[in-house]
Amino acid sequence: MQVLTINGQRRELDVDPDMPLLWAIRDVLELTGTKFGCGQALCGACTVMVDGMPARSCQTSVGDAAGKPIVTIEGVDGKVAQAVQAAWIKLDVPQCGYCQSGQIISAVGLLSQNRKPNDDEIDAAMSGNLCRCATYHRIRGAIHEAARMLEA
Repeated sequence: MQVLTINGQRRELDVDPDMPLLWAIRDVLELTGTKFGCGQALCGACTVMVDGMPARSCQTSVGDAAGKPIVTIEGVDGKVAQAVQAAWIKLDVPQCGYCQSGQIISAVGLLSQNRKPNDDEIDAAMSGNLCRCATYHRIRGAIHEAARMLEA
């Protein structure tokens, strides 16, 4: 039995500790906002927060995440998350939307650590998140906009 705290709720899962966290989130807990992209931690579509830091859930095992707070796109909240979500809407960031849950989680992780990132810091923090629609300039702009909202 594995015990996970997901989006503030303690959950007991009867799964192998080596199971990728992604499959526990999507298939067992039926939280489908976290997407499967590449399965190799290269695209960022599966990004969730584990212990306050963005992590690729396709390569993080349930056993490694056990005992740490996990936040999926369904549970992301707070002032930083609200600013990121508002900026995403204001700047019309998504096109197809497939990568957006991972992009938002990574942006929240960045702004939680650095409230005034420059372009290089944004690019470094977001470099593991691929966007098939290439909206990178809007993503960067939305992160700057969210940072401005957080100053107010």
